[in-house]
Amino acid sequence: MTHLQFYKPEDFPELDYVLDDIQSQYTATAKQSLEKIEERNQNEDFFAYPITIFHDEKVAGFFVLDFGDDKLELTENPDSVLIRSLSVNPDFQGKGIGKSAMIEVDHFIKEHFSDCNEIVLAVNEQNTSAFQLYKNTGYIFDGKTRDWRNGLQYLMYKKL
Repeated sequence: MTHLQFYKPEDFPELDYVLDDIQSQYTATAKQSLEKIEERNQNEDFFAYPITIFHDEKVAGFFVLDFGDDKLELTENPDSVLIRSLSVNPDFQGKGIGKSAMIEVDHFIKEHFSDCNEIVLAVNEQNTSAFQLYKNTGYIFDGKTRDWRNGLQYLMYKKL
């Protein structure tokens, strides 16, 4: 069973996994994301929440719920959240954990951020497995794209 919790420092040793060369092109590691959040916090930008993915009570993955202004590059909705830096530990991949986490995040947001009514994300056009994951969990791609560091990204959203 997959469930989500706000990140705690004691989760980090199990989140310090290495992604393969292909995956690391498309997403940041937990360590990189946590460093970025700390940097933002120093600038009093406290709008990013790291989330730990658990599967059968074991730390299995990570992502960030970002309520900062970056989301406005993907939507005009001020009551939205941007999902970024999603990854699943390679030892846990292929078990449906990413899919379960993307379903569970709807409930998690409704429980902890009741004013939020939309989830947005960007996925690299080359990252077909992630694109399918998001489509299969209710995210909509209506043709909007952006050029980004590693190429074209599809902009996706899901209303809550």
